[in-house]
Formats: sequence, C-alpha cells, structure tokens
Amino acid sequence: MAATRLTATVAGCAAAAAALAALTACAPPGANTENTANTAAQADAPLVEVGAGSSLAPVATPPAAPLTTELKAASIPKMGKVVTDQEGWVLYRFDKDTAKPPKSNCADKCAQVWPPALTDGNPNLTGVDPSVVGTVTRDDGSRQITLAGWPVYRYIGDPKPGAWKGQNVGGVWFVVAPDGKKNLTCLPTPAPTAVQPPAASAEATGNGDGGTGGY
Repeated sequence: MAATRLTATVAGCAAAAAALAALTACAPPGANTENTANTAAQADAPLVEVGAGSSLAPVATPPAAPLTTELKAASIPKMGKVVTDQEGWVLYRFDKDTAKPPKSNCADKCAQVWPPALTDGNPNLTGVDPSVVGTVTRDDGSRQITLAGWPVYRYIGDPKPGAWKGQNVGGVWFVVAPDGKKNLTCLPTPAPTAVQPPAASAEATGNGDGGTGGY
C-alpha cells in the first residue's frame, strides 16, 4: 500500500513539472506564463493554464481611475522593454486611437477594462525620454498620458504588476515600449479576448463600449 501511494505521488509531481515546462515558451496559443510558477506547487490539483487569453477574474487590479505619478522603463522576461506606472503595472496602447493628433477612442465600457493612465501633468520619469511624453484631454476633461502621441492605459486583466496579459488582445492592444512604439516581441496567438468590465460598472453605463467595437 505504501509503495502504491509513493508511486502516485511521484507521478503527480512529474505531471505538474511537465505541465509547467510546457507553459514557459511564448509560442503556444495565448501563452503568458510569467505568473504561472505558483501553480506548480499545487501538485495534487489540476494545473490551470492562465495564458494571455484567459478571462479568469484578476487576482488584483489597479484602482478604476488612479493618477499615474511615475513612468518607468523596465525589462520583463519574454517581453523585453516596457513602460510601467509607479506600482509596476504594465502600460498599453490602442490601435484605434490616434497619435497625430493624440486622441483616445477608448471610453465607457472600454475604459473600465482599460483604465487610462491619468495625470496632473507632472509624472516622474525613470528611463523614459521626456521628449516623447505628453498628455491628451479626454472627452470627460481628464488628462491622459501619451507616449509619442499615443494615449496609454492599464489593463484590469493583469493579475499583478509586471504581468502583460493585455498583449495583442483583440489584435489592437499592445504593450507600449519606452519610445511609444508597440512592443511586438511576444504576440500570443490567436489574439486573446479582453476580460469583461466589473458587473456594477457595466450596468451603470448600459453596457456601452464607447464606440470601440471590441475594446
């Protein structure tokens, strides 16, 4: 009986290790594995893939409308150069926006999923060239940070600072590099789907998507 239990335990650990190894590359569909290491410890429970396309509820999210007081250039495994806010949340840009002139086309339901990086006009910069940093006035009168003219956002689907599950969502959202360009180092395929906005917020806005057609 003891030998049977030992065999089962070894097999379970081996299966967990194999599943974790399969998640370490960028290539698998929807893979985004920098936050999956903790699941390997749960050897007695099934491993759940938490790829970039996952719609699992985020473990933690930034506030709905915080001020971004700092922009920091950082380097993240598998993704490379990114820009984060003062708390380490990765920032994104949206292909349906415009840079010349700067214009945000993400509002209402879209902005609940992709909170704009708002500012009082004086963010501290670490590793980001001041010449590419600007602001744009949103339709509600708030000021949003731009990089090379592109408005930047957080993503509520990121479970913790440093995560980048918003990469290639809908084929229109991308991690922003310190120069304002899209970071295309790792593109999950097929393009992931955005998480849903918080239920209370969606009801308050009548489920509108701000005219983005897919946020």
